[in-house]
Amino acid sequence: MKNVDKGTVVRTVLLFMALVNQTLMMFGKPVLPVSEDQINTLADALYTAGSAAFTIMTALMAWYKNNYVTEKGKLQKEALKQKGLAK
Repeated sequence: MKNVDKGTVVRTVLLFMALVNQTLMMFGKPVLPVSEDQINTLADALYTAGSAAFTIMTALMAWYKNNYVTEKGKLQKEALKQKGLAK
């Protein structure tokens, strides 16, 4: 995997983690091993809201950034680099 942008890898990993976490929550399997007796209604709501916010933020970040993951995208990035328009 040469010429892979570090930002692309970080955004992809964060998006994958958020999606796995959200899927686990949908099936009632919280990532943090806490019993139902230990969670009050407010804490449960905050955890759910935080998890949803994390998923939304990483999804938007992954969507917003041009990750250049396709062959066409890689060619675009190279063309931008040659013109001095990209890192």
